[in-house]
Amino acid sequence: MPTPSSNQTASSAADFAECRALMKGGSKSFFAASLLLPNSVCKPATALYAFCRLADDAIDEGGGIDALEGLLDRLDRIYAGNPAPIAADREFAQVVAFYGIPKTLPAALIEGFEWDGLGRRYETLSELNAYATRVAGTVGAMMTMLMGVRAPEAVARACDLGIAMQFTNIARDVGEDARKGRIYLPLSWMREEGIDPDEWLKNPKFDKALGRVVKRLLKAADELYDRSEAGVDALPAACRGAIHAARYLYAEIGHKVRRRGYDSVSGRAVVPLYHKLWLLVTKIVLSDFIPTRKMVAPPVEEARFLVDAVAAIPDWPEASRGKIRPPIRWWSFTDRAIWVLDLFEQLERRDQLQRR
Repeated sequence: MPTPSSNQTASSAADFAECRALMKGGSKSFFAASLLLPNSVCKPATALYAFCRLADDAIDEGGGIDALEGLLDRLDRIYAGNPAPIAADREFAQVVAFYGIPKTLPAALIEGFEWDGLGRRYETLSELNAYATRVAGTVGAMMTMLMGVRAPEAVARACDLGIAMQFTNIARDVGEDARKGRIYLPLSWMREEGIDPDEWLKNPKFDKALGRVVKRLLKAADELYDRSEAGVDALPAACRGAIHAARYLYAEIGHKVRRRGYDSVSGRAVVPLYHKLWLLVTKIVLSDFIPTRKMVAPPVEEARFLVDAVAAIPDWPEASRGKIRPPIRWWSFTDRAIWVLDLFEQLERRDQLQRR
């Protein structure tokens, strides 16, 4: 195998730095949890996130069908080994080649972003499952592959976790989405509570009827969070703590919505910084002692095609195995957790400024 030149090495380092910067500006919880993964997983996860973020932005900023065609063309080039001259594409191309990620997964993710761009609404929970599978379940499945795990049961539980996180985001952002002209709550649930979705969108306000819809969605999320725990034991020991942390950080957002009486229209549920650190510390340090639920369940039906796509690919190349490093030692973790707390504070301030 040829040795990369210093110019190639510098270029790769610059690409990774650009991907990391994109990740910092995105999901605070995802970014913080990723920092607690072993470097051998954190780096490809950063490339994955950067590609997802740029794809989302391309559709969300009103690019329409042209943006979609451009994204699909970029994906074709990535899988042909000839990525576009974009840092995230170059890094992601290395990831899909090394880990054998089936094209079905990122293609489904892009389809979910397309649904966002079209302002698509979801009549039933099944339709919402299909959306959440694409924009979040795909990421869970790909992250599982980055950890060297391809067992169908583990991939199914990773999809459960991604869908649950997306449901939590939807429950938290009902008001913000409505002010952008969007509804992600199941429309049939709203009608069952006597709410006309179109009329409500003209003047979005919170009442007990809407609260019952949000409560119902959070209950569906909790069921999926519980199912997802059965897959954590299948992950390398070095990765379990970070996944536990991500799971509980997101679930805590749902708990905050509950404490607000399910009102996510008048304000936005926020998890305090000290509580985030407490969750990070306890779920990382105690991850080996968290009892695993030995739940056997089929995949969410709308996510089955992702599980099947991963199961259909050849075995992971022998040269790629055994790359997951040992768990973070306590003294190393302490410094990193303190740094993550500081990072949370910076990102919270930036988030507040953007909202103003």
